Amino acid sequence: MATTLNPIYLVGGSKGGVGKSIVALALADYLQRRNANPVLVETDTSNPDVMKAVHGEIECAAFDLDEADGWIGFVNYCDAIRGAAVIVNTAARNQAGVARYGATLASTLDELGRRLVVFWGINRQRDSLELLREFGATFPEATTHVVRNGYFGTADKFALYQDSNIRKSVEAKGKSLDFPDLADRVSDDLRSQRLSVRKATQTLPIGQRAELLRWRALYDAMFAGVIGDA
Repeated sequence: MATTLNPIYLVGGSKGGVGKSIVALALADYLQRRNANPVLVETDTSNPDVMKAVHGEIECAAFDLDEADGWIGFVNYCDAIRGAAVIVNTAARNQAGVARYGATLASTLDELGRRLVVFWGINRQRDSLELLREFGATFPEATTHVVRNGYFGTADKFALYQDSNIRKSVEAKGKSLDFPDLADRVSDDLRSQRLSVRKATQTLPIGQRAELLRWRALYDAMFAGVIGDA
């Protein structure tokens, strides 16, 4: 399913530990290699790890989406860079800000000429599903894809999601995706050295690079199924 040009890709989950940052890092790499002119908006202002990894390669900006001013600035930024695909890496704490001020974005999407595409990371616990339900109430027109993080096991291990009504709601418009697991050793290298995927393919030792390229091929296939060739 191809998206319209230059959407806003929001990588969410509204809790820590579901893999938002690694999905955002992979998405930036995917779009960058397809010349989609991605920019990164970092909202985790206390720990901007993705921005630190990619700031030398793509344009980046930071906004505090816990506050009304942050949403206003974010919308104005999206308006100013209409030729770019925007990746939003959300902070674990942003759910309250979404509920209070998310309408600032929702009400301006048509005027911006953008479509909101959500990659919502989940683990195997119930709260990530409840948080998705709350998020959907603010952005009912978004195309939402649920991302089962392979770090927590294969798709059949996500029993709560598999059997939920929210899965049926998601799959009426979006898809359930399986984000591939990456070996801890390589994941730790990306995190500790603040590496983009592109930089890591150039600098890590040969064994780590082989694992990284295996992982990249898998997430390429995942994103291609919902984004296309961007």
